[in-house]
Amino acid sequence: MAATSTPLTLPVLPLDDEVVLPGMVVPLDLSDAEVRAAVEAAQAAARDGSGGGAGDAGAGKPTVLLVPRVDGTYAGTGVLGTVEQVGRLSDGDPGALIRGRGRVRIGAGTSGPGAALWVEGLSVAEVVPDPLPGAVTALVKEYKALATDWLKRRGAWQVVDRVQQIDDVAALADNSGYSPFLSTAQKLELLETTDPVARLKLATQQLREHLAEQDVAESIAKDVQEGVDKQQREFLLRRQLDAVRKELRELGGEGDEDEATDYRTRVEAADLPEKVREAALKEVDKLERASDQSPEGSWIRTWLDTVLELPWNERTDDTGAYDIRGAQAVLDAEHAGLQDVKERITEYLAVRKRRADRGLGVVGGRRGGAVLALVGPPGVGKTSLGESVAHAMGRKFVRVALGGVRDEAEIRGHRRTYVGALPGRIVRAIKEAGSMNPVVLLDEIDKVGSDFRGDPAAALLEVLDPAQNHTFRDHYLEVELDLSDVVFLATANVLEAIPEALRDRMELVTLDGYTEDEKVVIARDHLLPRQLERAGLETGEVTLDDAALRKLAGEYTREAGVRNLERSIARLLRKVAAEHELGDRELPAALGPEHLRALIGRPHHVPESAQDPAERRTAVPGVATGLAVTGAGGDVLFVEASLADPETGGSGLTLTGQLGDVMKESAQIALSFLRSHGAELELPVADLKDRGVHIHFPAGAVPKDGPSAGITMTTALASLLSGRLVRTDVAMTGEVSLTGRVLPIGGLKQKLLAAHRAGTTTVVIPKRNEPDLDDVPAEILDTLEIHPVTDVRQVLEIALSPAESLVPAAA
Repeated sequence: MAATSTPLTLPVLPLDDEVVLPGMVVPLDLSDAEVRAAVEAAQAAARDGSGGGAGDAGAGKPTVLLVPRVDGTYAGTGVLGTVEQVGRLSDGDPGALIRGRGRVRIGAGTSGPGAALWVEGLSVAEVVPDPLPGAVTALVKEYKALATDWLKRRGAWQVVDRVQQIDDVAALADNSGYSPFLSTAQKLELLETTDPVARLKLATQQLREHLAEQDVAESIAKDVQEGVDKQQREFLLRRQLDAVRKELRELGGEGDEDEATDYRTRVEAADLPEKVREAALKEVDKLERASDQSPEGSWIRTWLDTVLELPWNERTDDTGAYDIRGAQAVLDAEHAGLQDVKERITEYLAVRKRRADRGLGVVGGRRGGAVLALVGPPGVGKTSLGESVAHAMGRKFVRVALGGVRDEAEIRGHRRTYVGALPGRIVRAIKEAGSMNPVVLLDEIDKVGSDFRGDPAAALLEVLDPAQNHTFRDHYLEVELDLSDVVFLATANVLEAIPEALRDRMELVTLDGYTEDEKVVIARDHLLPRQLERAGLETGEVTLDDAALRKLAGEYTREAGVRNLERSIARLLRKVAAEHELGDRELPAALGPEHLRALIGRPHHVPESAQDPAERRTAVPGVATGLAVTGAGGDVLFVEASLADPETGGSGLTLTGQLGDVMKESAQIALSFLRSHGAELELPVADLKDRGVHIHFPAGAVPKDGPSAGITMTTALASLLSGRLVRTDVAMTGEVSLTGRVLPIGGLKQKLLAAHRAGTTTVVIPKRNEPDLDDVPAEILDTLEIHPVTDVRQVLEIALSPAESLVPAAA
């Protein structure tokens, strides 16, 4: 509680940006004119007895009014102060010691002796309930505990007892005026709070906040100091370690060298090209200057490790380059067929040997590398051929799988600024091989994709260019790497999927698939021994004669390669092994064609010629047999044609079977040719005007495109209109023009192999494709009757049955 009492007339002693609370004793400098005027006026009033009294405690002593002045503005509340003593301060200047007595509310100004400002004021009487309520007692205890904690931190132990002895609530609250951490505004708030309990709450809150800030500051300072101490300790230990190593070296001991010195020694001892050595020594210099805490140090160490692990001047001796016949024997022993590839490798080795004999190993900084692209359907042995080439040449072999790669950095590497940066796959392949002249197989190069991360196929342009790859620069290494002595073999299923610029840098070798005789040899010499071992059978426990292998290749599988043939052999051997374990079969066992159905079921691919004549697809007019090339090699393609009923069907041409634009145009051309030359061919072309024509290609879920089915569609339509059947044993391929000319097509070898697998005996091909027959194996040509033609009329004469065997045309 607080109340006002009798008015007082007092001289004002202004305090600039300072606050004095009751109970405080403060020294004031009398050199200040306003302070001296107030003290002298108070002394004069005390002598005359005209000034307001200070109560019993200050009876007879000069009294002044201590008023805070902030930015030139006087506060509304001051403190009655008594001048306890006038003398000299510690620095020798005149001063006065003044004690605060109580709060005074400042009123109007008045007159008085001296030059000081005199005002009237009302003293504020503070009333505290007695006894103290429990909440106030707890507040007193809390303030004393906080003040004791703060004083102990400052080491002011002599003040602790004084604070503990204060029992008056008002005096305890005003005692916080001594706190140096309080701002002028905070002290002024304490001065103007007249309720003692509220003032103590305010003082307690201010002290609590200051202690919390101090705790945070001490915690931060402690952490900083610990970090500094750790760095200083580590620095001191490293200096001591350097001194110990220096002493050991001077004494002739084996003192360990520091890391940077170790890298420098390794770089100088390594067999590196001159430019690579200079780049590595520059990085060692950076490592020596880098601090231990710098992340750049780890990047440099990783880069140096990579450079030192690369086989810059390591090369394997090309045993095959000096033994051409031996290398050819290795290729023949490990792969049947594939004569084109074997001849190309043999040519490469022969040329390399002659260049080495004449001292032309390196010309213009480049060696005699090779870049071959093996293109063919799955299962023909493209990947395994790479290992055979390395074996024949006596080189290391590394396979790089490119299927699904979409990031350019996979080829060229990442910049060293990225976290976790690595060199590209080409550099990693050289590092894995351990030599600069390995055989690197770039597998599935046609499956490389591109997206926002770049185009890996574009990054391969420099790798696969013999005129550029002797200075290949990886983004991670940033030094030139010579790839001119590397033999690159790329494999692909579809040539068209490889970008034109990349395709131009490689020498294409086409693998069109195996003949049936080659499949039998491969199965007998390679597949059967491998699957016997995998089935846990000894050599000779199960034997398959050539007739059984031929039936497996011809009727159970129909493919360009031998992958499914190997699966069929594995399934057959598993059945035999299971029957032996069950006690149903004795070993050794000899299996022939008659045993296949009982072990692995019925054949899946029966040749058209082996079926009943009434069940063949060409048993009705309007069906012709064509030949096509797919991603899995050559295949047989049937074309069906029909005419709609004039009363129920419309007119025009309908095409089904998921055909491409080129194939649709071929159908239009075939129809237009028959309409314009129907009379010449003795065909009832009047039906084509009023009745709709429907051409269908079975296996409608498979996309089909290309011009090579032109003569097949023409033959099917001619068969439909004439009622003459198409010969079952005839297959055909060729593009047709509006004038009836038969134009050349591609993939003839694969198509003839497909015709042979399907049991066809007669094949019609364009006359201009006749030179391509040189690539077809002789055993295939011996089984096929080839008819090169130039006009579609010749096709109809060969493919259609004689006119006397007419069948009513299908409506």
